[in-house]
Amino acid sequence: MALSKRLMIGTFSLAASTILFACADNEGAESGAVNDSETEETENEMESMDEDNSSEQSDSTEEMDHSGMDMSGSGEIPEGLQEAEAPKFEAGDTAIITASHMEGMEGAEATVVGAYDTVAYSISYDPTDGGDRVEDHKWVIHEEISDRQEESYQKGDEVKVEASHMEGMEGATAEIDTAEETTVYMVDFTLENGDEVTNHKWITEEELKEPE
Repeated sequence: MALSKRLMIGTFSLAASTILFACADNEGAESGAVNDSETEETENEMESMDEDNSSEQSDSTEEMDHSGMDMSGSGEIPEGLQEAEAPKFEAGDTAIITASHMEGMEGAEATVVGAYDTVAYSISYDPTDGGDRVEDHKWVIHEEISDRQEESYQKGDEVKVEASHMEGMEGATAEIDTAEETTVYMVDFTLENGDEVTNHKWITEEELKEPE
């Protein structure tokens, strides 16, 4: 009888140990699953942050395409450029700039220095000084193209630029993005920060309006 009791007690103890061990395994598995889930969520959040930062950097680069621009010029005009026959604004007139080629330009009051009939191009190019590619630069005119043809260039054409509006522009091979026959203006104006710009090249007629 005593032996039978000992066997029953031993069996019960073994069963209890097995149950406790199984519970501990389950808790460990659940804990491991929670940790794995938290790790995966953290990695996903970090990847999302990296993507957002990359997007912001890309947007910033696009906005700074004209950061190396020399806003003021010498006042010299390219050889062969003809004065406009019937410009909307004459030399000495004031007009409001509606373009935003550079920060602080839009809304500025400009004084017209000269008006010229030509073809204005927006271009994209890799600067000769190794800087980042410039997209949709406005404007280079027909007379600033090296070894230019008589007729205007079309979207997709490749040309060599003689203008030096920006660092690394002169001598660069550019792709024509747009071409429009228009009147372009050389103008003087003051930026929002108070900096004075003289003999700026170029503003198209569509980018100027009468003062209110």
